[in-house]
Formats: sequence, structure tokens, C-alpha cells
Amino acid sequence: MAERLDFQKQQYAFAAHLRDPEKHPAPSGVEDRRLAIYRDLFFNNVSKLLAGTFPVLKKILPEEDWNHLIRDYFSRHQSHTPLFLEVPQEFIKFLEEERGEHPEDPAFILELAHYEWVELALSVEEFELDLSEVDRNGDPLRGVPVLSTLAWPLAYSFPVHRISPDFQPAEPPQEATFLVVYRNMDEKVGFLKINAVTARLMELMQDNSSRSGEQLLRKVAEEINHPHPDTVVQGGAEIMENLRRHDIILGTRREGPTTGSQ
Repeated sequence: MAERLDFQKQQYAFAAHLRDPEKHPAPSGVEDRRLAIYRDLFFNNVSKLLAGTFPVLKKILPEEDWNHLIRDYFSRHQSHTPLFLEVPQEFIKFLEEERGEHPEDPAFILELAHYEWVELALSVEEFELDLSEVDRNGDPLRGVPVLSTLAWPLAYSFPVHRISPDFQPAEPPQEATFLVVYRNMDEKVGFLKINAVTARLMELMQDNSSRSGEQLLRKVAEEINHPHPDTVVQGGAEIMENLRRHDIILGTRREGPTTGSQ
């Protein structure tokens, strides 16, 4: 038992050193040349994995800042999954709950990372769409529109879809950025920039089982106190057709209503 405890202590010391060699000395009796191989291997594997998921974030950060960020994550975050595909989600949790304020971090770091993570999350989502009760050719204005569960409406304070080495806003604009990231029937992930009205329409569609697209649009018009509801319905019909072209709206419920507003 004593030998097992000693071995476990050695393991913990070894792991602590690999995670943060500056704060945790190497365990005794291990050649530093060999330890260096493990230090580089573990850190580089995590860094490459996260760089592949967050390519824009990696590109805009100076190399030193990126390395410090990944070292901070690697040394402090206690991951709750052994799966490589779930490590990026753990990184999001770290940014949100543990990273704290760092002057070198851009103000949009969490939102940008989340936006980049969504693409991975949708690409590996195993959920299969059930079209058995969907009329793919139904009119979403007259029928009950069916929103794809593989279409995720998102709202950010920063225009994360535009951030690049040449565009890095220090402050969020006055208007929020609304996006929908989706996976279409060809299994391709894409995104659309939408406005607040479309975002609200999609929100209403998510929990809707009986109201037609026209009824939902008139609900939106009422909420925004639009003086000409018919104009909202007319513009909304075009919006819904565009969403259907991208498989964001899958069609209409087969037993949905076929008349206009109430």
C-alpha cells in the first residue's frame, strides 16, 4: 500500500509539472531531457487541437499571447471529459468561468471563441432530422413552419463573423449581431446574418406547434408595434423562403393550419 501511495504521489507530481512546469518542480529521479519531451508533447497537442477549432482567435493573437492563454487553460482547468472533440467546449467554459480579466485579451474573446466552437459542435452533432411529419413543399406562410433543430440562432454584442486580423473592434457597436448557424441536408455547415425581427421570428417558431407563419409574423408586428402589419407579413414571407432554401426551415407540419391570421 505504501508503494502504491508513493507511486500515486509520483504520478500527481509528474502531471502537475507537465501542466505548469514553472510552478511545479519536476519529480525527482527523472531526467529533464525526457521530461521536456512530455512537456512539449502534451502542451503542443492541446495547442494544436484548440488552434484547429479556433483558427481566427489563433490568427489574431500574437504567438506569445496565444501560448500564455493555452498554458493558463492547460494548467488551471480541470476537464471533465476525456474526449478530444469535447475539449473545445471545456475551453469555452474556462474562458467564461475561470480566465478572468487579462489586459492582453480582446474584449470579444469569449464571443468569438463561442462562435467558432458552434461550427464544430454542429458538424459533429449526431442528431438526425425527422422529416416524417414535415411537408417539404408546404407554404411556411400559410402552414405551420418547422424549424430545423440543426439551426441555432445566436446573438452577440460583437460582429464575430467579421473579426479578422484587420478588424478587431475594441468596443461593441450599438446594435447586437444576430446570426443563425445551421447544418443543411447535405451535411454542410453555414451561417446567415439575420436581423432582430428574424431572430424573434425564429424564437417563436422553436416552440410553435399550431400557429401559421403569417400568425407568427403578425405576432412579431404586434410586439414591435409596427404601423403596417401587412408589410411585416410580406417581408417575412421572403425571409421564410430564404430560410427554407438553407434548410433552416424544413417545411411545414403536415397537419398544420392552412388559413391566415387570427
